[in-house]
Amino acid sequence: MKNKLPASGFRFTAYQAPDQTPFERLFEIFKELITHTSGDFDEAIDWLRELDKEYQLTDENYTIDDFIEDLLDKAYIQPKSSGDGSGDGMALTAKTEKLLREHALKQIFGKLRKSGSGNHKTQKLGQGQESTGEYKAYQFGDAVEQIAITESLKNAQIRSTGSDFTLQQEDLVVEDNFFKTQMSTVLMIDISHSMILYGEDRITPAKKVAMALSELITTRYPKDTLDILVFGNDAWPIPLKDLPYLEVGPYHTNTVAGLQLALDILRRKKNTNKQIFMITDGKPSCLKLPDGRYYKNSVGLDEHIVEKCYNMARQSRKLKIPITTFMIAQDPYLQQFVRRFTEANQGKAFFTGLKGLGEMIFEDYETNRKKRLE
Repeated sequence: MKNKLPASGFRFTAYQAPDQTPFERLFEIFKELITHTSGDFDEAIDWLRELDKEYQLTDENYTIDDFIEDLLDKAYIQPKSSGDGSGDGMALTAKTEKLLREHALKQIFGKLRKSGSGNHKTQKLGQGQESTGEYKAYQFGDAVEQIAITESLKNAQIRSTGSDFTLQQEDLVVEDNFFKTQMSTVLMIDISHSMILYGEDRITPAKKVAMALSELITTRYPKDTLDILVFGNDAWPIPLKDLPYLEVGPYHTNTVAGLQLALDILRRKKNTNKQIFMITDGKPSCLKLPDGRYYKNSVGLDEHIVEKCYNMARQSRKLKIPITTFMIAQDPYLQQFVRRFTEANQGKAFFTGLKGLGEMIFEDYETNRKKRLE
């Protein structure tokens, strides 16, 4: 097994949900393992066997081999094609890739729903599609189907007290609605080597956030757009289906390249509301020069690199594209850089560890969708 599971990542108790089958019980663990191993099925199964030895997850009636057979039968995995150069073994199917996004969404967004968070509405009232629970007097041009019958009859009854009951136009009220905004978001994920240094797996939570956010947008807000890019020495976009396989590389951190690509993507979007989310744990330490060579400096904060970052922040501000930075590192001098970067963009910054990263990103996504329409 090439990776070491984080000590705090998996905890087991004797409790088992009474309505879970042996397959369902193992499948919940498997989804976590396959995300951690970046889609490496063999490595995930190796870890599952190790956990089985320690926690007795199976018995003679249902083994890990039975579980693998069920994964095949249910089309969660498939044999690797001989033409892809990867040799023998199993690969995830598109069905599983989507399931992992749904799993991440439940983990992150489920907590928000329980805490009574907002419902992705703007604060400007008008003829939208979601009710505010408030009423206004009917005016010519309001849709007839929006008339609140019960409230209108109640108004007529109050007005008609002591006289014959009649329903007049002045009694009619309609429900006020929120406009639904359309948002275009670019999520930037740092995949420099420091994302797995110091014994802390930082890339897996970032992947889960990306999977959950993409599933939320595609299922609940289909008119919104989400583009995901990764940045190390360079920056490049990745499709949703590749998220479970995302890995850290031996890279420095070219924040400027990530921001340039994010702005290029957003310039092509027609939506009025645009934003950039950036998840990073390190300082900018790399630039690509016009001749294709890389300028790298990992010692402290390089003034030349940092100034390029500030310029990108100001450029994004001119385009009215706010940048929200989720800074995982806690170093004071890096936090100072992020504060200056945020000031240049007039965006936002969150200084946090990994705990609650997903919840914060989802809450901020909701908040930004509540902006008033111009």
